[in-house]
Amino acid sequence: MTPDPIARVRVSLQEIEPEIWRRVDVPLALSLKSLHEVIQAAFGWLGLHLYEFRIGERRCGIPDPDWQPRRWDDRVRQASSLKLAAIVGRGIDRFEYVYDFGDDWKHDVTIETTAAGEPDVDYPRFVAGARRAPPEDIGGPFGFFDFLQAVSDPHHPQHRSVIEWHGGPYDPDDIDLPGIQEDLAVLAKRRRDGRFGYAKSQALGLKPYRGGR
Repeated sequence: MTPDPIARVRVSLQEIEPEIWRRVDVPLALSLKSLHEVIQAAFGWLGLHLYEFRIGERRCGIPDPDWQPRRWDDRVRQASSLKLAAIVGRGIDRFEYVYDFGDDWKHDVTIETTAAGEPDVDYPRFVAGARRAPPEDIGGPFGFFDFLQAVSDPHHPQHRSVIEWHGGPYDPDDIDLPGIQEDLAVLAKRRRDGRFGYAKSQALGLKPYRGGR
């Protein structure tokens, strides 16, 4: 099976120092919905909240059928309908990913390079990164700052309660590489199985089922 072209993508959380970032190789054929899943896995997010990609004036995520935008440009498009290859093809190499509209985690997404994929590698693949991502529902960057102060200081008045809330110690320098690799491997396997299934159906001359008669 011919490997797909890939993009090397760097994702960095805004408003946090030292920087929390990840670099991953992903197929250009991914939709933004699938890229969302990759970013979730790479940062250890749990997928509990809504998300949105902001590409210039375009917004892609999960449209709310009950919300009627005042302007056509304000509508949210389906993230599953736009491929990364189409974005790169338009010469766009930087955009924003926002997760959890309450905590408002904003990520800078940069397409660093594109290349041919390696035939013996399953993508997405973790390349590099630094520091553990914040816990879910911590209150955004300011809440994370307060959390770090409390969790790292045994004499802090909220130290014990914060540890209990988190469910154990928190090491901001431990990126949790095994967890990231395991979650990305699940996505890579799902994609590989899907590609093999599609290739097999094509070889047998079967058409994808689309419902109806």
